[in-house]
Amino acid sequence: MGRPGGMMDANDPLEVGPIRLITEPDLSPNNRDNPTHTAGVTFMGQFLDHDITRDAGSRLGRVTPVRRSRNLRSATFDLDSVYGGGPDESPELYDGFRLRIESGGQFEDLLRDDDGNAILGDDRNDENLMISGLQCAFIMFHNAVLTDVSGRTPTAANFETTQRIVRHHYQWIIVHEILPQFVGQEMVDDILGNGRRVYTPNIARIPLEFQTAAYRFGHSMIRPSYRANLAGDNGDPFFAMVFNPDASGDDPEDLTGRHRAERRFIGWQTFFDFGDGEVKPNKVIDTTMSTPLFQLPMFTIPTARGEDVGPTSLATRNLLRHITWGIPSGQRVADEMGVDRLSTADLSDVGQLGANLDRSTPLFFYVLREADVVADGRHLGPVGGRIVGEVFLGILEEDSTSYLNSTDPVGGAWRPTLAQRSGSVGIDFTMADMLTIAGVDPESRGQ
Repeated sequence: MGRPGGMMDANDPLEVGPIRLITEPDLSPNNRDNPTHTAGVTFMGQFLDHDITRDAGSRLGRVTPVRRSRNLRSATFDLDSVYGGGPDESPELYDGFRLRIESGGQFEDLLRDDDGNAILGDDRNDENLMISGLQCAFIMFHNAVLTDVSGRTPTAANFETTQRIVRHHYQWIIVHEILPQFVGQEMVDDILGNGRRVYTPNIARIPLEFQTAAYRFGHSMIRPSYRANLAGDNGDPFFAMVFNPDASGDDPEDLTGRHRAERRFIGWQTFFDFGDGEVKPNKVIDTTMSTPLFQLPMFTIPTARGEDVGPTSLATRNLLRHITWGIPSGQRVADEMGVDRLSTADLSDVGQLGANLDRSTPLFFYVLREADVVADGRHLGPVGGRIVGEVFLGILEEDSTSYLNSTDPVGGAWRPTLAQRSGSVGIDFTMADMLTIAGVDPESRGQ
């Protein structure tokens, strides 16, 4: 199912180059654009994943008892991948109460050691240029809010106030901008209005069905190539493949992380809506994935000690995780949730592979196909959407410090307090507003 050139490979014509793959979508008929998403939502999804999950101890495709592996991240949207353990426990990330940021190129970059390795709370946030850019943006967002709260002399109390403001606005963006694009506004409204039905733990934790299958839907949204910025490549736009196994050197011709160079920064008008018509969309959620994802760079593949790298196809690796954890089929999960199953006709292509796969389909593949059949790939369907939606909202509801459990100064439900790009303060606070406060927006950069 997941082999290069197989049924999940979009077979993008990479030979035409990164620019034409963006400007001529008809060249990739198996890899449709999603007109309701912005391209940055993919990488915010990756950033959010790194904030709440990191599997430790499981081995790819080998049955592993659940309790043998633990989550190295807190199951809360608390930005611990940015803050680490705080100034006392992670002093290498801080200059006093400010988070450290470097440059060396045209604009901001992560802290790096002499070998170019990033120094940050979660090393996965340097896997590609977009997620390292988000890490930098949240660092600068914290520093901007800290300056506003404390002026020139921040204190421990100022730091705690800043963290609370930053986290609440981050969580607001998750619920009001990102999650509706993942699962549809109707699903978000239903969970908030009628409560959770399937994710009801006593304390917040990450279900295997979420971590191993449903939340990996974002891999289907990744484009084969992106415009990283408008004028970073000697005054010209920097276009590149998300991954290119033949790229090499200190400034490779792809968008992998772990490098510092003049052009290696993100112009966010490509990825989020600044009202200038520059946004490029995601790909739809379906059972095809962009071709570069079928030959991952080796440094992005985690391995246990003594374990071979294994397959470089991301689709194959996702499917093998079902064996690691014994994940039930999509049909069984649908039955448990009281949701109508997809028909065997909806899964006839995978059924042709045998093994009764049209009646007992790996949950990862099932969730992708469900999104395509039920929502034309624009967001997840009833199984995938409820898993992702209830875990996200459940994590926030179980966190006593989240904005959902906080009030404003007069005792009402919490609302954003930071100014939007328009200068007003209101409930429409978005990623574009956060990036503007951080000073990485197009206007601040003159690009």
